[in-house]
Amino acid sequence: MTSEISDFTFYNPVKIVFGQNKIEQLSKHIPSDKKVLILYGGGSVKRFGTLDRVKKTLADYETGEFGGIEANPTFGTCMKAVDKINEEDYDYLLAVGGGSVIDGVKFIAAAAEFDGDPIDIFGKGVGTGKKVTSALPFGTILTLPATGSEMNETSVISFPEKKAKVSFSSWDVFPQFSILEPELTYTLPKRQLANGITDSFIHILEQYLTYPVGGMVQDEFAEGLLRILIKIGPDVVDEMNHDYNLRANFMWTATLALNRLLSRGVPGDWSTHALGHEITVLNHTDHARSLSAIMPAVMMVRKLKKWDKLVQYAENVWGITNGSEEEKIDAAILKTVIFFKSIDMPVNLSQVDVKEEDINTLVGQLEKHGNDAISERGDQTLDVSREIYRQALLKDF
Repeated sequence: MTSEISDFTFYNPVKIVFGQNKIEQLSKHIPSDKKVLILYGGGSVKRFGTLDRVKKTLADYETGEFGGIEANPTFGTCMKAVDKINEEDYDYLLAVGGGSVIDGVKFIAAAAEFDGDPIDIFGKGVGTGKKVTSALPFGTILTLPATGSEMNETSVISFPEKKAKVSFSSWDVFPQFSILEPELTYTLPKRQLANGITDSFIHILEQYLTYPVGGMVQDEFAEGLLRILIKIGPDVVDEMNHDYNLRANFMWTATLALNRLLSRGVPGDWSTHALGHEITVLNHTDHARSLSAIMPAVMMVRKLKKWDKLVQYAENVWGITNGSEEEKIDAAILKTVIFFKSIDMPVNLSQVDVKEEDINTLVGQLEKHGNDAISERGDQTLDVSREIYRQALLKDF
């Protein structure tokens, strides 16, 4: 196994438009001759006036709307948007929402120009995994910091009838621009704020908590972002605390957590996401809550494989300097659990309604979706994943 930084290419063309009243600048970022389809999720963008602001600033454009993209966007709903695009000749898309809406729009943008059945954009037993070669241009207005989808090239789509959540990636689905207005987070309830903090935190851990390759820049970025989330998390989830700088740091940290800057040249894990996706498919647990319920068990079961980075995590993120290496690791795991609890996130599977009899189903779905050799080393077998599920269910912190 290499212990050096790998060769890499870093490419990220997304224009970030950050700050107050940036929605009113939309016309600077969308060509005036475009017919724009505005896509969003539930009613929150209507209730809180965000959609009205968008429509007002695009008053001179020909526009349409498509609502109802789910918290876990489904293939069927997205294909209805594709049909609308084809029938009404839209040539620009605008996603207004959180990561789920943006993920949905990425797929919609690709599917609208795909040569063949769009289900084949996906692999993992769903489709053939055919490469995306073009997509409609689109921009985003981020309302919920969490996934980093506003500044990356990946989309996760749900297939309820296949009991699957599957991703695809393509440079063709980078947003052209993303508007980040921290004040849009003022409308979010505590649960969504906590989900956003947690999703960002675990995105960073998936790219950091692997094995050392001397990626000093990547490690420093990751550790710094983790410390920021630990510092601001409990205040961010206070839905009445509308401190602008607090929310601005939250929003920018969530974006940086998964814009690929942290992952270039270093190993990545993503096993927690693989296991968490199956929980969401099983019982519709919020994505972030599935992750926090799994991560402590991943740290415990994979302790020996992640030993050096767990020590580094303990020392550089949590400031734990006393004791043996194992004592530092155990203390860091406990600190992580305490942090999740401080923002009211679950830390074991019983807290997200997973039962012992569900574990066989979860492991079976991992196998069905080709996740039988995952983690940074590709050595997390189904037996290891089963043990992680088992520990996550049994462990009572």
